[in-house]
Amino acid sequence: MFRPLPVYIGLRYARARSHKFFVSFITWVSLLGVAVGVATLIVILSVMNGLESELRDRLLTLTAAVRVQAEPGAQTDWEQLRREVQAAPGVQQVTRYAELQALAVRQPEMLPVMLRGADLGEDTQLAQLISQREPDREPLQDDGLMLGALVANQLGVMVGDTVTLLVPALAAEGLPQARLREFRVTALFEAGIQDHDAQLVFASLPTLAELGAARSGSVGLEVQLHDAMQAPQSAAALRESLRHAGHQDLTVRDWTQDHASYFRAIRIEKTMMALILMLVVAVAAFNIVAMLVMVVADKRTDIAILRTLGASPARVAGIFITQGLVVGCAGVALGVALGVWLALNVDAVLGLLERLFGLTVFDANVYVISRVPSELHGVDVALIAGTGLLLTLLATLYPARRAAAVPPAEALRYE
Repeated sequence: MFRPLPVYIGLRYARARSHKFFVSFITWVSLLGVAVGVATLIVILSVMNGLESELRDRLLTLTAAVRVQAEPGAQTDWEQLRREVQAAPGVQQVTRYAELQALAVRQPEMLPVMLRGADLGEDTQLAQLISQREPDREPLQDDGLMLGALVANQLGVMVGDTVTLLVPALAAEGLPQARLREFRVTALFEAGIQDHDAQLVFASLPTLAELGAARSGSVGLEVQLHDAMQAPQSAAALRESLRHAGHQDLTVRDWTQDHASYFRAIRIEKTMMALILMLVVAVAAFNIVAMLVMVVADKRTDIAILRTLGASPARVAGIFITQGLVVGCAGVALGVALGVWLALNVDAVLGLLERLFGLTVFDANVYVISRVPSELHGVDVALIAGTGLLLTLLATLYPARRAAAVPPAEALRYE
């Protein structure tokens, strides 16, 4: 089998057992350092991918993939518009919604809230989030009100208590006035997102209409898609089709616009975490520099003999690049195998550590997420492995150049 001379000798050097102890020690430290850095990076990014997916799923339980909103006071045939939107490609379900800013009052507490209209018969996701409710009664009938768990906690109310809502409005003369209405707390819900649990209050759609949501709030359609990840493309297509149909006064927004700050923060955290952990891989990779420099010093005679026999400087450099890449490839391969296994079994590994050390990382009584979500992406693994190999290659260049610059006559003079 044909093998180039630099590869053949480089592999021989990598397998040789005649290295000095310190050189062998540095070699193993470099290999294990690269493996640990690569594995850690794969696990951390997989966990952050899992947290991002968990956050996205929780956001979408109370947020439509696409919203079609009308200008305040605009006259819109919502039933006709609903049929038009339902016929758009990729649309799963279309429901009416209304929102209104209000002030929840329960002496002595006052709390600004977002009052949202809902129909539990259509919104099955919201119905699944109910944590407490009055028995034998529909939560949003008549004067029924459903509060987020943190709203109820801040107001100090429980199911069956009454809460007064103060809704800002405008009088016929254009002067500001407030509407007061007392409601009965018929249910509590818990979505696991602080902005939802500490702000949202649900009432029936007719109640929102009576409170003037069409004039001083927001009304429109909530559109659920078969694939929520296609929301930006679906929203753009829907916006264009509604414009051609003559609906110029409608605004179409998707969930990625409404919650852009959440995912921008996660992307920044993932980027910074990847850069910080890649420094661990870089430090381990550049340990290869120290190892190869010592190998070059130890093999000066071999280098001189090869040069005397006609080996070019590039071939000599290739020998030590090959040796360094063997160590780097072994470290990256070991790190990828370990990282993928840990990412796929992170819950089991964390449970074992909790039992061994008596710790509870995510207490179910404190955290909404009581497990560590992990989502392994093949693209992330490929990028991490490729970057690790690139850092290893860069680490071999300086020792390889030193080896290629060894003068044969001077190296053989004292042998």
